[in-house]
Amino acid sequence: MAVKVGINGFGRIGRIVLRNAVNHPDVEVVHVNDPFIDTKYAEYMFKYDSVHGTFDGTIEAASDGKGLTINGKFIKFTQERDPASIPWSESGAEYIVESAGVFTTIDKAKAHLQGGAKKVIISAPSSDAPMYVMGVNEDKYDGKTDVISNASCTTNCLATLAKVITLRAVH
Repeated sequence: MAVKVGINGFGRIGRIVLRNAVNHPDVEVVHVNDPFIDTKYAEYMFKYDSVHGTFDGTIEAASDGKGLTINGKFIKFTQERDPASIPWSESGAEYIVESAGVFTTIDKAKAHLQGGAKKVIISAPSSDAPMYVMGVNEDKYDGKTDVISNASCTTNCLATLAKVITLRAVH
């Protein structure tokens, strides 16, 4: 069964998360929230990415503005400003990618739990949430923490290399 994911913030990171999820059957994005764009603009930005090129699939904004259909799958779209007001449970989203760039502390990001989410992954550095980087320390995550950070883009690019250099220096 696929993990049901919600995305808060449909900028560069949010769109990349969705593009990657489309190609992974074990991840299903069921809800996107962004208070600053409508579905027509979301459709355009997703379809025509300046870095990743044109989306190789179908995308259509719902005429009522309440969703996107990507490759035949409907994704609920909302425009709430307050994370506590996003109705994640209505779409079944359990794991939220917080990519708005403003809710980067545990206190701010945990507001997503009020809407029915189980866990929140902040896609930016956090001053107080534990940070996990794939290939470096993801094995330390015990599943008990509801809000975690995936560190920064720069950290993700350099962390694996730094780990290799550190391990060589130690051994």
